[in-house]
Amino acid sequence: MGLLTGFEKIVRPDEPLAMHTWFQLGGSAEHFAEPQDADQLIALVRRCREEDVPVRLLGSGSNILVRDEGVPGMVIRLIAPALGEIRVDGRSVTAGGGASLGRVITTAVHQGLAGLESLIGIPGTLGGALHGNAGAHGGNIGQWTAAASVITQNGEVLDRDHDEMDFGYRRSSLDELVILEAKLELDEDDPRELTRRMQKNWILRKAAQPMGHQCAGCVFRNPRGARAGELIEDAGLKGTRVGGAVVSDRHANFIVAEPECTSQDVLRLIDLIHSQVHDRLGVELEQELEIW
Repeated sequence: MGLLTGFEKIVRPDEPLAMHTWFQLGGSAEHFAEPQDADQLIALVRRCREEDVPVRLLGSGSNILVRDEGVPGMVIRLIAPALGEIRVDGRSVTAGGGASLGRVITTAVHQGLAGLESLIGIPGTLGGALHGNAGAHGGNIGQWTAAASVITQNGEVLDRDHDEMDFGYRRSSLDELVILEAKLELDEDDPRELTRRMQKNWILRKAAQPMGHQCAGCVFRNPRGARAGELIEDAGLKGTRVGGAVVSDRHANFIVAEPECTSQDVLRLIDLIHSQVHDRLGVELEQELEIW
């Protein structure tokens, strides 16, 4: 049995990945799949394991830079509605890993459930947010996570309860291949007050980030007790350019890809920022952007 036998309808060869990422850069995936439900996703992961084909998961592509030469193996994109369903039951919100984080937040707020509104404006899917323990204003998604269902590299489905999960700064123990679903236990609050707070957070976040039409990505984690963007600015690097890659003049921890930019330009600029911040300020920045 070949890799694609039975999956011909959902797998495409040599799929350009630039259109699926925020940077809009990089080469193609050797194989690209968009499974329609959890059963199809699990079966495809298991087939890839049997055929010894490496697998990568793609959500919204907000935290990924694809190299110019592309990606070998299988890239699976979680975009099907069945993999992003959101259900509310009392104080609990249960959502698929492919659900937009923003949609999970707005659903909770409209139901009068508090805890996630400070995260509004953080791009990506729920699965990506859990994997990196997305946070803002002193809170993070991990503190509200009660349970999760994951798929391992072998295609095994496992359930994790709260005591089996560990969340730290921009990291979590949910490092399996796929976060299939998660349950969040939230607090009750007035929907109107929650909406007001959410809208305020949205305005503040968007005002400090690159313009919506720009192809850009956030690069470094905030060091303890500091902000990466401020350190990069203090090092005099705002507006620094390598080829078509430029440090954003709105938020120095974002790199903007201009029309002539390549992934190699971004990688060279990342290296330059890292070395200059270390040499000038003595701080070792840790990369948050994932390089494929």
